[in-house]
Amino acid sequence: MKPVITYSDFDEVDLGEEIGNRVLFSGIRKWYTPEELIGKNIPVVINLAPKKMGDPSAGSGQGEESQGMCIMVDTKERPFLIFLPDGLELGSVIR
Repeated sequence: MKPVITYSDFDEVDLGEEIGNRVLFSGIRKWYTPEELIGKNIPVVINLAPKKMGDPSAGSGQGEESQGMCIMVDTKERPFLIFLPDGLELGSVIR
């Protein structure tokens, strides 16, 4: 079993009218463009306590707060997002 995980690098995500926008640090910028993600359904966990992210010495992301976590597949080469089919109800349970 892998060790308990925390957050990675995430970006802001629109989770619909009921929940609104959340900032999620995912570390996927190297592999995905915003255009590839707009309008896509990606599983996220939003009932996590917010966590401050970023390395203050790096000058970016310092003091930023991640408000959830993307669910994805991680390989040795790169992470892969899981794209869900259109029409799933927002808030569906991941099990």
